[in-house]
Amino acid sequence: MTIDEILAAARSRLHRLHPAEAAAAAAGAAQMVDIRPQFQRQADGEIPGAIVIERNHLEWRLDPTSMGRIWEATGYEITWIVICDEGYSSSLAAASLQELGLTRATDVVGGFRAWKRAGLPITHPATPTTPRLTSR
Repeated sequence: MTIDEILAAARSRLHRLHPAEAAAAAAGAAQMVDIRPQFQRQADGEIPGAIVIERNHLEWRLDPTSMGRIWEATGYEITWIVICDEGYSSSLAAASLQELGLTRATDVVGGFRAWKRAGLPITHPATPTTPRLTSR
């Protein structure tokens, strides 16, 4: 399979959210997870309230059975909204979370760039937020 085919298969399982829908969901019970690396967050800003977990740790931090989970990862019913820069790696990441049983995992159409174009809140901290580590 090509990466485009893998991406299409991943997205076919997701109920992807447009930025305004993601913002509304995150204002409720959903958890927004920013998987962008530090250099992108430093250059472009951050989403207030988003949990920062860089991509290479995502599954371990959100799997409720993992010894490396964060404290919010308490069960499989949580809606995790993953956001990357353009909405490509976040789709693959959300599909991976679904494979772990986190069936409500999804991502943001167009990623952070679409969030910014939509005029949704962004902060520019002097120091980028440190990625979340295990709660144990």
